Amino acid sequence: MSDHPLRDGVLRKLGRPLPAWLVPLLAALALVGAASFLLLVAGAGSARAWRAYFVNWLFWTGLSQAGVLFAASQIISGSRWSHPVRRIAEASAAFLPVSFVLFLVLWLGRVHIFPWITVPVEEWPKGFWLRDWFVFGRVGAGLVVMYALSFWFLYHSLRPDVALLRAGAPARLSRLYARLARGWGEAGESGSDAAQIAFSEQRLSRLAPGLVVAYALVMSIIGFDFIMSLAPHWMSNLLGAYFFMAAWLMALMALALTTIFWRAHLGLDDLITPKTLHDIGKLCFAFTVFWMYLFFSQFIVIWYGNLPEETSAMMLRIAEQPWRRVGILMVVLVFLLPFWGLMGVKPKQTPAILGTFAVISLVGLWLDRWVFVVPSIVQRAPRAPLGWTELVVTLGFAGLWGLCHAWFASTFPIVSPRLLEKMELEGAGHH
Repeated sequence: MSDHPLRDGVLRKLGRPLPAWLVPLLAALALVGAASFLLLVAGAGSARAWRAYFVNWLFWTGLSQAGVLFAASQIISGSRWSHPVRRIAEASAAFLPVSFVLFLVLWLGRVHIFPWITVPVEEWPKGFWLRDWFVFGRVGAGLVVMYALSFWFLYHSLRPDVALLRAGAPARLSRLYARLARGWGEAGESGSDAAQIAFSEQRLSRLAPGLVVAYALVMSIIGFDFIMSLAPHWMSNLLGAYFFMAAWLMALMALALTTIFWRAHLGLDDLITPKTLHDIGKLCFAFTVFWMYLFFSQFIVIWYGNLPEETSAMMLRIAEQPWRRVGILMVVLVFLLPFWGLMGVKPKQTPAILGTFAVISLVGLWLDRWVFVVPSIVQRAPRAPLGWTELVVTLGFAGLWGLCHAWFASTFPIVSPRLLEKMELEGAGHH
């Protein structure tokens, strides 16, 4: 252990428990959100509750899957700066099994979400394509493939760290660690650990491009089948890319927030330096601009083409009340404020400022999902259905996601010892 002072110093800090109030608070949010949703579904507000559920499923699923994609992208690009924060991004994968269960639950409320179930589309081939079991079957199969690749990727990422720490693992984790590290070092050859680490890294380098392709395809399918189908006659070839790139931006903003939290909680200022925060901030800034580019690209093509089946959906959101105000607020929160706030170097390096604009952006991105879902279902309303119902369901999902993240951090090292060793061997320093 003494050969790696950076790794050993960080490992000593990773044993610090979470604040005593955090997990109870997250559990309370999840329980209150679940209880409120069940009460609303049983009452007169069932349709609105299911819409809030659907919006949150889209938001938290995209954020979580894109967190795993961040780790894959760092392997493809050969990045060194992200070694201290890659595992923090991978922690989002803990929500994916919950996401799949929540997807199955969504079947129960499908009538309140998809208008083509109660008013079937007669036009061929849309009528054939938009059948509930067919839509859910496509999306479910895509999720199974994407999640399986994500967990296979995560297995090879975690395995070297688990093998290193299994001897000192607490009793509650001994069986899990033994299973993940099964077969590690059994050859008994000198340097066998290095050979198996190399094997895991080779697997990661092969899985990462496949995971990126699966992400783009499956998330595009979700965008087309779960969002564009809400307005069955609307067409937008860009919606798939817009949907998964917005999820990517969510993951970057969530990574900024969680990195700031773990840096402060574990005292990792020497490892996660202002330069590291600056790099995360640059990604957040760059993809904020790219989000706006995709948003405008989708708008300008629809405006220029001036086809009724395309303009109707866009005009509903940007010109008609009560949706127009929410649409404008979404653009302000996702683009204008973060663009202005994160333009300089100092804001990106300052945890309080970076965290503030990350929260603003995430609120705006949640509204982005809401704006693309609810107006298509409701069409006309005296005022926007946006209030306590959406808030309590969102807090429930946030609490559930936080519990999954906290479980991952209490089960596996939130900073990878293998990557810390790599930093020392490569002479990369702290950045």
